[in-house]
Amino acid sequence: MNASAPNPYGVSVQVRGLRKSFDGQEVLKGIDLEVRPGEIFVIMGPSGSGKSVLLKHIIGLDPPDDGEILINGESIQTPEIASKYRLALVFQSGALLNSLTVGENVGLYLTEHRLKSPEEISKIVSEKLEAVGLKDVADKMPNELSGGMKKRVAIARALVIEPQLILYDEPTSELDPLSAVVIGEEILKLKNEIHVTSIVVSHDRELAFGVADRIAVINDGRIVTIGTPDEVKKTSDPLVQRFLNADFKRDPPKPKAYEKFT
Repeated sequence: MNASAPNPYGVSVQVRGLRKSFDGQEVLKGIDLEVRPGEIFVIMGPSGSGKSVLLKHIIGLDPPDDGEILINGESIQTPEIASKYRLALVFQSGALLNSLTVGENVGLYLTEHRLKSPEEISKIVSEKLEAVGLKDVADKMPNELSGGMKKRVAIARALVIEPQLILYDEPTSELDPLSAVVIGEEILKLKNEIHVTSIVVSHDRELAFGVADRIAVINDGRIVTIGTPDEVKKTSDPLVQRFLNADFKRDPPKPKAYEKFT
């Protein structure tokens, strides 16, 4: 993840035959998908379906039991290839360090690796915070920010390395609807302005259909369907339809065991 020279162009990602087990339980069961350069690719599915495990494999945090992951056709399981591309992960929690200011959090990678002078880091931090609409918060502490602001700071920190691929793990979790919309707008803006490839893991249906170029639905470690938002909405697969149309019922039928008390 060399940050010495920016490259604004997104990369392609290919996942081929990916399998992963933990304690004898197979979590990923032969995943195949391809993400095109510069697109926003959303991975949706129920809790426990393997979404976050897949994301960790793509970013290189977990090694696969079988299969491979390619960036621009090159295997990231080769160390020299893995270091060739700029990949950034925006964690579900934001993962900001509470002991550092917002500016120090955003510039941490550059500071720790001594890639820029303090003056240059300060300038880059200001630019990245302004890019996500947080121009005047560099001196604040993370606990002074709202949940949505913390997510945007995490995006600013990812931008510092001039990424070619950004992976988002549940970027709108625990956010109110307005803050979630802001995060969606930021993801779209980065696609349009720097042409970065984005992979978004989310169960937020509004986010997925609002930002995605294509959507993959995963269930029980397998890809159920892949297509544009319209194609996914129209799929006849009953599992996909149940997931997309699940809703809270205000007046559910009473269980029979309850009837004797009414």
